[in-house]
Amino acid sequence: MAVDVAPAHRARTAAVAQRTRRSTRRSVAAAHRGDAPLAWLLVAPALLGFLVFAAYPTLRGIYLSFTDFRVLGDAHWIGGANFARMMDDEVFWNSLRVTIYYVLLSAGGVIVLGLVTAVVLHRLTASTTIRSLVIIPFLVSNIVAGVIWTWMLDSQLGIANELFQAVGIPRIQFFTDPQWAVPSLAAVTIWKGLGYTTILLFVGLQALPHQVYEAARLDGASEVQMFFRITIPMLRPVLAMVVILTIINCFQIFDLVQVTTKGGPENSTNVLQNYIYSKAFGQFDFGYASALSLGLFLIMLVITFVQMRISRINESDSEGVA
Repeated sequence: MAVDVAPAHRARTAAVAQRTRRSTRRSVAAAHRGDAPLAWLLVAPALLGFLVFAAYPTLRGIYLSFTDFRVLGDAHWIGGANFARMMDDEVFWNSLRVTIYYVLLSAGGVIVLGLVTAVVLHRLTASTTIRSLVIIPFLVSNIVAGVIWTWMLDSQLGIANELFQAVGIPRIQFFTDPQWAVPSLAAVTIWKGLGYTTILLFVGLQALPHQVYEAARLDGASEVQMFFRITIPMLRPVLAMVVILTIINCFQIFDLVQVTTKGGPENSTNVLQNYIYSKAFGQFDFGYASALSLGLFLIMLVITFVQMRISRINESDSEGVA
């Protein structure tokens, strides 16, 4: 009578494999434990820098926003008094309106023109030289850009007004007229941020499948139809990232205002960052300045959250349609 040894052999094989896996896991774990001190040593400088220059100042600022701290006095806990004061502060609300106006102009211009430029580069040229030239303004610091454009847009000696006068257009007070000050700041921001946004969108366009466009052309779709029905929907994740980054960057404007207008004329460019700076280092009211900073952070957090939610909803709708 034959004896079936296959089950016993399979059981022994499985047991040996299990012991081997356990031994391998123990060896890997032991090796990782041996590398842990070196890993912590390598991470320590960056971790220390983060704790000292990011985490601690952030937590300290949140604490100070609930105090009446000034340079020559101790910090006394006052609860939400600074935030109640903020609600009644007309200058704060004016700064918020100015900031939103500036962000709408600059972020809208950067995103729209960046998308148009990226599409043009993607369709018409593959030259790396042209793409390198596009990114150059982004490499210029805000201070240098502010100084250059202040000279170029000067009401008396600026080249822009010289050209306007040559064709019969009256001189424009770009940075000294309340009507023109914010649009002028937005124009400088668009000039500086256009290249970076263009490159991000250009990379996104290169990743799109060409087969979809070829099929659309065979079906008789025009370039405009392909742009709005194929390019924009497929580029939506990259666009969402670009919108968030651009809005956050525009909300952080400070140095450009300090170089060009210093918040004037008539507080027409007194953005939130500039108002926070004046409260902290002009009036030494660090408690209230910290509350303003926390308020600005919450505004940016809400905008980012809403944008991400909208992006996810659009992606879900697109997947449902597909």
